[in-house]
Amino acid sequence: MRRVGAVLGGLAIAVALAACGSSGKGPVTVNWYVFPEPSGSFAKAAADCSAASGGKYKIAINFLSNASDQQRQTLVQRLAAGDPSIDILAMDVDWTAEFASAGWIRPWTGANAAAASKGVLPGPLKTATYNGRLWAAPINSNTEILWYRKDLVPTPPKTWGQMIDDAIKLAKEGKPHYIEEQGAKYEGLVVWFNSLVDSAGGGIIGPNGKVIVGPSTKVAAQIMKRLATTAAADPGLNTSQEGPGNNVFDAGNAAFEINYPFVWSGTQSTAPSIFKHMGYAPFPAVVPGTSPKVSIGGYNLGVSSHSQHPQLAFDAVKCLIAPQNQIRDAVKGGLAPVLASIYDEPSFEKAYPFHALIKAQLQDYGIRPQTPAYQDVTLAIQDTLQPASAIDPNNIVSKLRDEIKTALKGDSLL
Repeated sequence: MRRVGAVLGGLAIAVALAACGSSGKGPVTVNWYVFPEPSGSFAKAAADCSAASGGKYKIAINFLSNASDQQRQTLVQRLAAGDPSIDILAMDVDWTAEFASAGWIRPWTGANAAAASKGVLPGPLKTATYNGRLWAAPINSNTEILWYRKDLVPTPPKTWGQMIDDAIKLAKEGKPHYIEEQGAKYEGLVVWFNSLVDSAGGGIIGPNGKVIVGPSTKVAAQIMKRLATTAAADPGLNTSQEGPGNNVFDAGNAAFEINYPFVWSGTQSTAPSIFKHMGYAPFPAVVPGTSPKVSIGGYNLGVSSHSQHPQLAFDAVKCLIAPQNQIRDAVKGGLAPVLASIYDEPSFEKAYPFHALIKAQLQDYGIRPQTPAYQDVTLAIQDTLQPASAIDPNNIVSKLRDEIKTALKGDSLL
């Protein structure tokens, strides 16, 4: 377990034992802690699964913060304190190694593991696996693709170099030209960097926690530096995140954006004049002719080690990830499914006309470093690479390698 005792010792955490389950007659309450999904899709799934259990359990949703960091902090505090009121927890894909190493979640084995992994695309399944064991059930995924203005760029660029060249050309012509990317000092910056590194054929941390930062890091740094220091960059790159970047695109000031599928429906409703020219294409390649490996996101469902009803929790998760629920999560909630078969469903294809791109990038994927010390590693990457305009590609390999080695020796605050 991560050394969290010193921090938690001063925290007053209320352990609501009464919430662990039902007393007396009636179904057992299975508490599901998850981000506040706004469409009501999760609530519908919880109600349907509760009804389908035949009175065995009732899933109670407990919403966490909208912010991923706050979600993790709440869960870490409660799990480290042995709180039995958590049965099921929705984990960002980057938390698997940390939570598994800390002993906070139960491994999926036997029939449970078979049910959680059957038909799941390779990328999402990899995010739920650590040290050869399955620790969670993927419920949704995410991957960034290229969105562009067809009226400005009839043929989408195939590489980052081509995209930056196109943007510079548009700038000289006095046309909208910005490339919207996540350059703020937060996790989105790490996603951008890691996607470039993986697409260049390298990595950051390999098997057994070995730091493998190498030449691909310099390639990634050169691309980030070039974007940040040319006319292709939005002046707000250093503070840009997914939402603000899409706002710039919707306002008509950008020719390109690297972003998640939520922008499709968002632009359609808020900027119809831009939407009619909106095209989509694969994430640009780093090496010409080589398919990119984009860092995938999403959430996995784990069963708490402190749950007093673990098998009921496993059963509930198996229902929550069922195809009919994933389809609704995708169509209603905009959450990309993890089951390969859903990508052939007509209702999904209609809502996601770019479904083939999403599926392809979840099959030939990239993932961020799998390490129990990820919270320290991501901060080291952010500190080293932000702002992108200040990156020195000539010493980035040695600098980042040293920073990550230092991070792997430390512990995050929680």
